[in-house]
Amino acid sequence: MDSANHSSPETVSRRNVERDAVHLRDLSPQQWKSGAAAWLGWLFDGLDMHLYVLVATPFVAELLGIENQKDPRVGYCSSLIQAAFLIGWALGGGFFGLIADRIGRTRALSLTILTYALFTGLSFFAATWWQLMIFRFLAALGIGGEWAVGASLISETWPRRWRPWLAAVLQTGVNLGVMLAGLAYFLLASFPNRTVFLVGILPALLVLWIRHAVPEPEEWQAARKDSLLVKPVFLDLFRGTVRRTTVLTLVVCSLALTAHWSFLFWHLQHLRNLPDLREWPQVNRDQLVSQTICLIMLSSIAGNFVAGWIARRFRYRRTIAGFCAAYFLAMFATYSVPRDHYGLWCGFLLIGLCQGVFALFTMYLPPLFPTLLRTTGAGFCFNFGRIAAGLGTVFFGLFSKVGDYRLALFYAGFLFIPAACVALLLPEPPDELIDVFSESAGGLSESICRAEPDSAR
Repeated sequence: MDSANHSSPETVSRRNVERDAVHLRDLSPQQWKSGAAAWLGWLFDGLDMHLYVLVATPFVAELLGIENQKDPRVGYCSSLIQAAFLIGWALGGGFFGLIADRIGRTRALSLTILTYALFTGLSFFAATWWQLMIFRFLAALGIGGEWAVGASLISETWPRRWRPWLAAVLQTGVNLGVMLAGLAYFLLASFPNRTVFLVGILPALLVLWIRHAVPEPEEWQAARKDSLLVKPVFLDLFRGTVRRTTVLTLVVCSLALTAHWSFLFWHLQHLRNLPDLREWPQVNRDQLVSQTICLIMLSSIAGNFVAGWIARRFRYRRTIAGFCAAYFLAMFATYSVPRDHYGLWCGFLLIGLCQGVFALFTMYLPPLFPTLLRTTGAGFCFNFGRIAAGLGTVFFGLFSKVGDYRLALFYAGFLFIPAACVALLLPEPPDELIDVFSESAGGLSESICRAEPDSAR
């Protein structure tokens, strides 16, 4: 099934260590191109996924023909649209994961980007709330698929020892994409709300470069060649030793993403409807939303690198568990009592830092699975959590008073507690454990080589 099965783990790891770059100047053109393609895909992921969140309440009210944005029908329909988006994201991760394991990472990456660019742009033409829901669902198929494909592309081409930092850099692309969405919303504030969806067409231009410049990873090509007779199928995720990994990652991702996306969706709706903002002009409230997004994303970028630094020292399992626990404490402190918009700023900063945990999954999940099941496994396990998140967005919203989503945010944060507990049972990537042994052995070999005379080499 996996090309690595044809050699001993130590031999394969030794080859990979020899191949791994130590400095940026040592990277090959293929590695730079793969990294750029994945990062830009992440950037536009963040842009396209957040455009709806920015205009959810006013745009859905417009589609329903309701002037009062606090009407319960607005909250209900907008949360249904977000739920459909998250479910589409989950299905897209599994669907395009299967495609990427069959036809290659680069070609699948192009398909995912075209999908979310096309249907995000078509959201501009939605005439009813259910049409918008369909367009968001279809766009999400591509966004979920891009995460899975891009993660595997980087995992198979860049040095293993850099994974925690690569995870931080890739997640930074999402954060900057969300900030770009906020900037687009700010610049287009005087235009109809639907106009922001036209910005989502821009990623389609990236496909032209990817198809021309980015090659398929050698690891995937080798595994494909060695597996002409036996090809893994989706159900292999629930067989043998892979099953335990699949189940544990599904549980952790489902719990953590449900709480996380409840925050991402409801915190802006809660902010817009705070009593101290009631007399503010709409333009001023929209600007405050943009400023809030920038604060959370900047702190999240810092959190990505903090999480990477901690994971380098304490490994993924304990780092993921610790960040989930910290996310719960931040949500509890922020929403346990009513606060005005000034009182929420410190909480937003802490919550943003805790969001660094989701950067770790980018490089942590793909190596847990065999090469020809890698994108399928990583995409399904991480993105399946978004189905739970989609249902949770609606479920927790039902607990709130009209226009006041504090309790939805407060209760959602408690899901991070079981997520932290189960995270302690997660495995570490097997190839990284091998690399630890190999690096130690390599250091001994290097010392011996230095002691040998030149003629003996």
